Amino acid sequence: MLKPILLVEDDPRDLELTLVALERSQLANEVIIVRDGEAALDYLQRNGEHTDRAEGNPAVVLLDLKLPKVNGLEVLQSVRATEGLRSIPVVMLTSSHEETDVLRSYQLGVNAYVVKPVEFKQFVEAIADLGIFWAVLNEPPPGSLKTTRRRHE
Repeated sequence: MLKPILLVEDDPRDLELTLVALERSQLANEVIIVRDGEAALDYLQRNGEHTDRAEGNPAVVLLDLKLPKVNGLEVLQSVRATEGLRSIPVVMLTSSHEETDVLRSYQLGVNAYVVKPVEFKQFVEAIADLGIFWAVLNEPPPGSLKTTRRRHE
């Protein structure tokens, strides 16, 4: 069973483009969509409407910086401060080129900071590369909730 990708995006256009890009990369991972930082934290911490979701962490969180309720930096800070969540790969996926946003993201422990390309083809390629790397190629740290294959004996 593949771990899902958590996509945290409030802009409908960027959400649609990201979903199209992930679909074109032909990843089999389920994509969980939340539209604000509060909902992202609820999902990760299994609170609110997500209390009954399956146990385990997503393969990666694709996190927008500028979100309603709780912004991306606050989500990142909370994830890195929570024992069961801190090893989740988080990729800041944003339109912000601001040096302060980039610096603060890395100070808080982001794994990657990707500025959304304006041109559609570049955007699709960037998202496909991100999805393949974090959901398929990346080896999570020891002790993380990696899905293991059962051995048939």
